[in-house]
Amino acid sequence: MHEQIYQYLQEVAKRRDCATYAEVAQMANLDPALDIDRAKFGEILAEISTHEHQQGRPLLSAVVLYGQGEEMRPAFFRLARELGVNRGSDDLEFFIEELRRVHEYWSKAPLSE
Repeated sequence: MHEQIYQYLQEVAKRRDCATYAEVAQMANLDPALDIDRAKFGEILAEISTHEHQQGRPLLSAVVLYGQGEEMRPAFFRLARELGVNRGSDDLEFFIEELRRVHEYWSKAPLSE
């Protein structure tokens, strides 16, 4: 797992904040404009969220927003369905609730769990 990104996402969530896709990808020296880098970054976020799910926590990558008017990339919702977390048909509603859960959990938790 990419520890620097994992730690950063915990800090962002603890502040009840969000980060941009480009900002976080840069931490891994990845360029979101390149398909190969976007795929690699998606793998990093999926690994972090899968880990969080296995620990019984909400999907931490919910704090990573893609861009203006687009909260999450479709891969986030696919992963949430694969993990059995998103069972509904309204992705926006799921995203809002998951982001609330992430902020709620990490605002009270110690970092590096």
